[in-house]
Amino acid sequence: MDEAKVVRALAALAQPLRLRVFRTLVGAGGCGLVPSTLSECLRVPPPTLSFHLKELVHADLVTQERQGRYLIYRASLESMNEVMGYLTSHCCKAMHCPVESPKVQEAVAP
Repeated sequence: MDEAKVVRALAALAQPLRLRVFRTLVGAGGCGLVPSTLSECLRVPPPTLSFHLKELVHADLVTQERQGRYLIYRASLESMNEVMGYLTSHCCKAMHCPVESPKVQEAVAP
């Protein structure tokens, strides 16, 4: 992952509502969520949510898939893992490091 993509991802998450949206989608796992469910869950008006989802999609942190007339949004754990890998790639400069790299795991939907 290049530096520009990491900056775009971190900038997207630096907004409180976008961070909440991303965390909610991580919690939903591979099933993802439709905007109406996200809007209700986060108590955010649909136009506001739409704006923030667009920013997360642009930052490659969220994917959007059309299923019939519905849009399903999912957290892109692959992209988040790339960001985490970029941030930790120089940890301890190859010396023994007591901290293991964090791993983002896909949440299992209830």
